[in-house]
Amino acid sequence: MRDKTQTNSAAPGDRLVRAGAVVFFIGALATLVTVAPLFLGTTPFPTYMFGLSMLMAVGFLMAGAGVLRSVAAGRRQARTGR
Repeated sequence: MRDKTQTNSAAPGDRLVRAGAVVFFIGALATLVTVAPLFLGTTPFPTYMFGLSMLMAVGFLMAGAGVLRSVAAGRRQARTGR
């Protein structure tokens, strides 16, 4: 069975997980930038920066959807017996 598995094959949902990770880290960076003025005592950033911080949640949901899609494809493949 091991000889039939391709190591470079992309399973369904892999791209969604990768994109979700990228969006999550962009949101994490935006959160750090948004919170930094609170600790440094400078003027806070504009409101849209708080909106960019929400990209963490969006990325997390995207990655979760990719994992669920991959699980569904695995179950579908197991059901057909391939």
